[in-house]
Amino acid sequence: MGNPTTTIPSYDLRDEQDSAEYLLEIAAEAPLSRVPALGAYLVTGYDTVLAALRDGGLRAANATQGFEQLTEAEQAELRPLRTSIDMWMGHTTAEGHHRFQKLLKRYFTPATVNGLRPRVRELTGELLDALDGRMDVVRDLAYPLPANIIADMFGMPAADRHKLREWSRQIAAVFQNATAERLRASQVSVLEMQDYLRGIVADRRARPRADLITMFTVAEREGVVNEDEIVANCVLLLFAGHETTANLIAHGLNLLLDNPDQLELLKSRPELTQSAVEEMLRFDGPVTTVVRETVEPVTIAGHDLPVGEHVFLALYTGNHDPAVFPQPRRFDITRENNRHLAFGMGSYYCLGAALARVESHECFRILLDRFPGIHRGGAADLTVIRPFGHRLDSLPVEF
Repeated sequence: MGNPTTTIPSYDLRDEQDSAEYLLEIAAEAPLSRVPALGAYLVTGYDTVLAALRDGGLRAANATQGFEQLTEAEQAELRPLRTSIDMWMGHTTAEGHHRFQKLLKRYFTPATVNGLRPRVRELTGELLDALDGRMDVVRDLAYPLPANIIADMFGMPAADRHKLREWSRQIAAVFQNATAERLRASQVSVLEMQDYLRGIVADRRARPRADLITMFTVAEREGVVNEDEIVANCVLLLFAGHETTANLIAHGLNLLLDNPDQLELLKSRPELTQSAVEEMLRFDGPVTTVVRETVEPVTIAGHDLPVGEHVFLALYTGNHDPAVFPQPRRFDITRENNRHLAFGMGSYYCLGAALARVESHECFRILLDRFPGIHRGGAADLTVIRPFGHRLDSLPVEF
């Protein structure tokens, strides 16, 4: 057990100003702190975050925990949403998580992911062909590229894909410090998606294809999953399968535009694309923090935490730890030994990491080859997401 020599400091949330940058201020003070407004601990140092990610005494915190803060009437109204979330991979028991992880590895094989490269190239070309000297990177490229790829994997008809972004925008509230009003909108989208997906599931039972939902229906026949679990987790995968990659592409290009020397270097040396994407993931990855719950007593930074505590693991600050990354505030696409934590680590490592890399690599290669003169066409629209997160909603460029 731990034998701490210091007390755990506490920090308030900053109204309308919470961001990843605030995390760096906290990280400079202590590797473990307390945020009373969240009823949670915050872990910031690279080694401490990495150890916590690998600690079997911590599991992914169920996103429905925040529902306890709602009134009884609001909780009753939102019970369908909570029931669905409770079935999401990573929100069930450890056994349930491993069951879905093992199942999805049937589909997310290296051969399957690499086999998507031609489609990623084709779709990137189509999206860029539709442009006329300018674009909003978020609207015209970063979202439609991964959204269409994940929709392909689900066998989602092209005519229905416009619904995906609005559904996803509403579902995002589940992962935030959301109000009952925003959670109601999330519930509407989740239920609409589930109803839509049940139709696809029924079709795949009768007419199998080489897609993800067919794989689920095979597992259903084997008794591994039931229909409710299929549609609930397909909602999660449709959301997670494009939302994070969209943020990676948008944030990554924003970083290149903020660092013109690195942009010029990448244009002249496209073989650095892979290294550049890893640096984008480190410097401003799509996930700032992940939330864990102690399921057994754990020791973090020398402090003993009992069962039932919530712990925010700040991937962002781990990725900016000067003890691990020389000049961490420098965006350097030639950075070597880039052991970032953007995709997590341990049993909850992101299953879609390889796909996100494929999509980003191909997207940046084609974009900079086609439009080497790309430059800002206006101010970017950045939204702060409580607590600690941020998201680009608009990034206008011209070429």
